[in-house]
Amino acid sequence: MVRLLTHIRTLAGIREYARPLRGPELAELPQLADAWLLVENDTIAGFGRMDQLPVSLRKGTVSQDCSGRIVLPAWCDSHTHLVFARSREEEYVHKLRGLSYAEIAARGGGILHSARALEAMPEDELFIRSWERLQEAMRLGTGAIEIKSGYGLSTAAELKMLRVIRRLREKSPLHIKATFLGAHALPEAYRNDREGYLRLLETEMLPRVAAEKLADFMDVFCEQGFFTPAETDRICRAGLAYGLRPKLHVNQLSSSGGLQQALAIGALSADHLEIMTDTDIRELAASATIGTLLPTAAFFLQLPFPPARRLIEAGAAIAIASDFNPGSSPSCNMNLVVAMACMGMRLLPGEAIQAATINGAAAMELEQVTGSIRVGQRADFILTRPVPSLAYLPYAFGNNHIEQVFLAGEPVS
Repeated sequence: MVRLLTHIRTLAGIREYARPLRGPELAELPQLADAWLLVENDTIAGFGRMDQLPVSLRKGTVSQDCSGRIVLPAWCDSHTHLVFARSREEEYVHKLRGLSYAEIAARGGGILHSARALEAMPEDELFIRSWERLQEAMRLGTGAIEIKSGYGLSTAAELKMLRVIRRLREKSPLHIKATFLGAHALPEAYRNDREGYLRLLETEMLPRVAAEKLADFMDVFCEQGFFTPAETDRICRAGLAYGLRPKLHVNQLSSSGGLQQALAIGALSADHLEIMTDTDIRELAASATIGTLLPTAAFFLQLPFPPARRLIEAGAAIAIASDFNPGSSPSCNMNLVVAMACMGMRLLPGEAIQAATINGAAAMELEQVTGSIRVGQRADFILTRPVPSLAYLPYAFGNNHIEQVFLAGEPVS
């Protein structure tokens, strides 16, 4: 099928190359005014200014007039926990009454609460609920997403989560990456046997995950009260033996060596980064690891926002993602994430858009297939309603600016 979009007010995110952006180049959002975009089947076949539209396309090609509208790449949400059994709004009330994330977890809430609910839910029901959430993410403009396990914390439950993710990938037009997060918390059965759970991860969970080819990456919650840097190193090395590259939770609640462990192990991304020292920032900027910032999680937990401006000025590659999960970021709305990145972390609109598209794609090793407007890349893009400018998208954050989402060249219903 051939699809021609014409008179696009702004065609944003165009490029000839695909790599993560750093420092000042993050603000340099390539764009064309009064543009056209050609899609053939599922692929971007061409684009340019309207005054340079080839004669062959002017005649005989059915076109869609996009006057006043913006086209930009679909969002690439590189950190989510979309597969879960139930919401945790009662913990939200506890937060409003002053309890901290750590205090709620110590009372049996948090991750362990989600693990108990997930273990009790049949796989088919878990898939149905997860599919509904994924549909909502698509309608909000997400074209690529990473989904973690980690609410299982037993071999059977972790495999159940990862099989649900595989079923989502088989059914959905989204690019979906699966991450094994068995080391999300210490399960209740191993409260007094940390070594036993580490051995379970190494000798039972990882071999089963690898044998069924259920994961693309692995993750560890490296934080005080969860897993230490030494334990993280041990788990990651076991995962690397099965070809699972790390994407790690670090520096959310403290700067206690998690980032350094992520860099030492060659993690694709280091995620959260609310608590960053000057040394942390310099070391991340000097590495190839992408710093994934989760502004809506910081907002929800009332934590400091990650120091995005300092990271950009130091030359780090940063992405932004939703951290969609039932406990600390119960929203898959990447449009809100972009707005929150601008308001809470002082990103410029162009920086936030590129952190949520090309850099988000790179944080999932997908930058060669999505995350930008590039000839030969899959046609995953957002068509906005008529808006005055790109800056209007995060500025008017309470409004829905999306008119249509296209994935693999087809509109999402």
